[in-house]
Amino acid sequence: MAQSISDRRDQEFVLHEMLSAAELAEYELFEDFNKKTMDMVVKEARNLAVKEILPTNKEGDEQGCVLENGTVKIPESFHRIYDLFCEGEWLAMCDDPEYGGQGMPRVLATAAGELFTGANCAFLMYPGLTHGAGKLVEEFGTEAQKKTYLKNLFTGKWAGTMCLTEPEAGSDVGNLTTTAVKNEDGTYTITGNKIFISGGDQDITENIIHPVLARIEGAPAGTKGISLFLVPKYRVNEDGSIGEFNDVTCTGLEEKMGIHGNATASLSFGSKGNCIGELLGEENKGMKAMFVMMNEARLGVGMQGFGFASASYINAVNYARDRVQGTDLTKIFDKEPKPVSIINHPDVKRQLMAMKANVDGMRSLLYYTALCFDKAVIAATDEEREKWDGLIELLTPIVKAYNTDRSFEVCVQGVQIYGGYGFIQEYPQEQLLRDCKITSIYEGTNGIQSMDLLGRKLGLKKGKPFMDLLTEMNVTIAAAKEIEAIEPLAGRVEQAVNKLGEVAMHMGMTAMSEKVLDAFAMSNPFLDVCGDVCMAWMELWRAVVAQPKIEKAKKKDVAFYQGQVKTAEYFITWVLPATMGKMDALQGNIPAIMEMPDAAFAG
Repeated sequence: MAQSISDRRDQEFVLHEMLSAAELAEYELFEDFNKKTMDMVVKEARNLAVKEILPTNKEGDEQGCVLENGTVKIPESFHRIYDLFCEGEWLAMCDDPEYGGQGMPRVLATAAGELFTGANCAFLMYPGLTHGAGKLVEEFGTEAQKKTYLKNLFTGKWAGTMCLTEPEAGSDVGNLTTTAVKNEDGTYTITGNKIFISGGDQDITENIIHPVLARIEGAPAGTKGISLFLVPKYRVNEDGSIGEFNDVTCTGLEEKMGIHGNATASLSFGSKGNCIGELLGEENKGMKAMFVMMNEARLGVGMQGFGFASASYINAVNYARDRVQGTDLTKIFDKEPKPVSIINHPDVKRQLMAMKANVDGMRSLLYYTALCFDKAVIAATDEEREKWDGLIELLTPIVKAYNTDRSFEVCVQGVQIYGGYGFIQEYPQEQLLRDCKITSIYEGTNGIQSMDLLGRKLGLKKGKPFMDLLTEMNVTIAAAKEIEAIEPLAGRVEQAVNKLGEVAMHMGMTAMSEKVLDAFAMSNPFLDVCGDVCMAWMELWRAVVAQPKIEKAKKKDVAFYQGQVKTAEYFITWVLPATMGKMDALQGNIPAIMEMPDAAFAG
């Protein structure tokens, strides 16, 4: 059975019918990206993803990466697709053409990115982290650093990584021990060890540029004393050519549950005292700078989870249509009942409905967040720009954590639909499940994302971004109330949005009281209900667009539009009531968690 990765029709629906992304072409910055161009970009991305990248996914999983005689070798098939990826200028889709970018809208790049991620996430992590490193140089680099590194990174000639984690400083980055000693020429000697470095070493590029967090001698303790450095694997000569080895050594590769095709490395910087780095940005402000890359990565991880879920869902639908087993329940008493495709069985259809609702909602939320970036860029006033920037900040932990949690659930259901075949390696579902799990862990665990939402983002700018989000939701609700067929759904979502406002105020107040630990013990469920309400909003928005088109649609589109409305009905009438119950519980507080004696746990 042929694998797939994404719903082509649904991508078109979100881009053009729901978000009207082609209207961005009315602005000079994006004037080259009308609907025809957008469709062409997505088509080319799909061709590359399905025909070239997807066939390498299983091979990459089986071969993995190998460290031999100090050299890391990644799956052989990755070399060719990396060349194709870079030749197509896919690495820096939204960036300045002067440095090798395509200058396209973020929402369009997200549509293309969905396809690449769903095809082979382990591969896409190499160019993905390279882009993030490039953004650091673009944002904080000197003109000389931009000239040296930026185009080489954005074109994929060189690769990039992100070096934060250390053996004794995982999520607690402020506890790092990597040091930087200033040299007479203004460079720094870097000494330390980093672990869990995705793409930390490989054999597809001639150089790797490592953004490394380290502490300059005498700097304050904690995150206030962290600086950021550019540390190339091979030094770069003044003329831009590759110089001598820079004492950056891969000391091991992790044997992992999934994403085997990506080299997760342990790196030693300066084991022989000869590792040189350049300060990137200002001294002691490295953590603030690194958040530029981390926030991009967090949204990227939300996309990764979704890519796995989308592929698992499409595979499950195709399998359920083709797999013939069992009898139609309404005909079990016939003399000679005929077996039917398992998509006809109620419980299978229930699971597919749950998968579809999550995948559709996540796609809409991802694309909407991307569109916020585009609207911030074209904003006519500072106030408007601040609104979209605020929504991005607020939605980032939700996109990262909620999407990855729901995506793993979708992948579990994707295995279940296949039955026993889902559990064996001949079929793609088990790899998608294994690969997906890391997305709730790295780039800040989902627990950390929920603490960020409650502790920082909820009260950002005196709560204005959160209120702006509720306002955006209410615009959709008002539109839905004008459509008789879906007006009842609008009422249910309105109740949930109002309730969420009450819960957010309660959680915020509790987090500032003597019950602060109780509040943060429930920060993850709070993020979860925020995500549920965002999904209900997206599903309702889809129904607002689809319902008026059902009667006038071409025959081939009728079922698609009906599906939008039925999916919204399912989520809003089945999932949302449970969300309302969770919000009731959050308002009541749950002190039992923090009152539980440590000694009462097993062990």
